[in-house]
Amino acid sequence: MGWFTFVFFLLVIVGSSNAVNLTDGLDGLAIGCTITVAFAYALLSYAAGNFRIAEYLQVPFYPFAGELTVVCSALIGAGLGFLWFNCFPAKVFMGDTGSLSLGGTIGVVAICCKQELLLVVVGGVFVIEAVSVILQVMSFKLTGKRIFVMSPLHHHFELTGWKENTVIVRFWILSIIFALLGLATLKLR
Repeated sequence: MGWFTFVFFLLVIVGSSNAVNLTDGLDGLAIGCTITVAFAYALLSYAAGNFRIAEYLQVPFYPFAGELTVVCSALIGAGLGFLWFNCFPAKVFMGDTGSLSLGGTIGVVAICCKQELLLVVVGGVFVIEAVSVILQVMSFKLTGKRIFVMSPLHHHFELTGWKENTVIVRFWILSIIFALLGLATLKLR
């Protein structure tokens, strides 16, 4: 493992951590998308930890990857319990501590499964939210004009007239589509 690998892993963890943090702006948005990503990685880690499934799907077999399924399942269970109180109107808020740690956990699970590049697809909502902020800042610094009414993207839709629940549910649907798309690539490789 060289310096490039270390830097790459660091970027995956920090990037996923900050992307989840940027997504945590509406009630239930970040945790709903996190549950979807955790479910996809639970399936991926189970497949990588089972020799027959790994051989069939042509993914690398890792003897202890199945333990990550337990981590992802715990993340799903805790996320569902939290979502009960975080959905609109929220009684409990995640904050930076929750969103940064959830994003970091997702990044670590992706690295341990050796599926860190797939995180860009499976966590597509997080990527879109982070890219919307980057584009907004770059556009404003270079041209003095904004691309979106407000960034991250979920606030743009909210300010253009979408209700908060509509934004949340549609982003959850996108998250499910991205997770299914990521899982569909298993057999296509």
